[in-house]
Amino acid sequence: MALWGMETLAGRRVLVAGMVRSGIAASKLLLRQGARPILNDLKPRAELKGLEVFDGEKDIEWALGVDADGYLDRIDLAVISPGVPIGAEWIKRAKARGIPVIAELELGAAFANGPQAAITGTNGKTTTTALLGEMLRNAGRTAHAAGNIGDPISGAAIEGRPGDTYVIEVSSFQLEATVDFHPSAGALLNITPDHLNRHGDMRTYIGLKRHMFENMTANDTAVVNADDETACKALEGLPMKIMRFSMRGDAGIGAFIRNGEVTLKTEAGERALCETGEVRIPGGHNLQNAMAAACLACVMGAPAPVIRHTLRTFAGVEHRIETVRALDGVTYINDSKGTNVDSTLAAIAAMGKPTVIILGGYDKHVSFAELAKAAKASEWIREAVLIGDTAAQIKEALEREGFDRITETGRDFEKCVEEARRLAKSGWNVLFSPACASFDMFHDYEHRGHEFRRLVEALA
Repeated sequence: MALWGMETLAGRRVLVAGMVRSGIAASKLLLRQGARPILNDLKPRAELKGLEVFDGEKDIEWALGVDADGYLDRIDLAVISPGVPIGAEWIKRAKARGIPVIAELELGAAFANGPQAAITGTNGKTTTTALLGEMLRNAGRTAHAAGNIGDPISGAAIEGRPGDTYVIEVSSFQLEATVDFHPSAGALLNITPDHLNRHGDMRTYIGLKRHMFENMTANDTAVVNADDETACKALEGLPMKIMRFSMRGDAGIGAFIRNGEVTLKTEAGERALCETGEVRIPGGHNLQNAMAAACLACVMGAPAPVIRHTLRTFAGVEHRIETVRALDGVTYINDSKGTNVDSTLAAIAAMGKPTVIILGGYDKHVSFAELAKAAKASEWIREAVLIGDTAAQIKEALEREGFDRITETGRDFEKCVEEARRLAKSGWNVLFSPACASFDMFHDYEHRGHEFRRLVEALA
């Protein structure tokens, strides 16, 4: 087990930066290992939640509402939450002093004592992670779905027992500070522009996705989207075995669609799993997610009948094209997980009747041109309601394409939902798929999705 230059964590002073779920879980795991965590966040305690679990803990030191700089001469290790960018000045100074700086993902995975499968990519991570976890549980395994989904991996490592399986959703933010992270199986679902406000350029973003596979050996397996040239190129030159999935037909060892069936091909032969129409989660993008999960489940030892059953029964995840309710003949759909343009394009493609779409949120410095083209070309997108920091950018992109059925609502989320209801006619959808992150108005996409659901359920 990697201990980042130390024989043990017992008695070590470890700075944990970012006191949200990942930081809290990392601190708990460090305490279990006998370390003495320093809990750090730029926000004061009054603005943070969940820290009461550490009240009275004698081995905890508090460093809230202050920069981490003042603690660098006292620590052996720093663990950062995904929200803490690797380019922070204090991190540069820590590295210059020879202090290891690792992601919470790195810490948790090091103490998760069992097989690990990791899923990354721009879109589809959460659904694929949840689906694979369900496949493995249906196969009789104790499988923890962790990372960006549900519990952080550090929390799963605390709860898990030796031999449990860990299915880990991995973001580019987490990969900035991984060193020895080494899943035995991993999937790269796709790569499209995202988070460029943090990573700066696509070369860096692609490099981070590749980084998840760089510790793999010839005994490990990577699953990659054969229809995504950028994803395939990102894994070139690495030694692990490759499985591919494709919507376009036989791509070799892996999964593909042929004659309307999801087909799984291994060195032992191939077999049809189910018809595409039997996959319960909706949308062509979810067929890709289903094939990726099927490949990983096969690598992890799940039998084909179990994979088939799960594809037919898995209903999807919260906040991803999730029906909230029907009211006055209008179906309200929560896709708060649509945090980038490509994710929202997939949601648009899943619509099958006239739709009011709600767009807008935190500015990640990406183009909305493709979103605007899709809205204009769509048979079903009839109205757009805009909210949040990117509303003006999205409006400009829509108008450039000749789409002018636009309603702006500033930062008033209740007004936004009310306007969508006013515009929608019986037999329509209201699709909340922002194509943006949530941080302009909400804690995260889950908070945003819960608020959308609350407002929709409150409609009389």
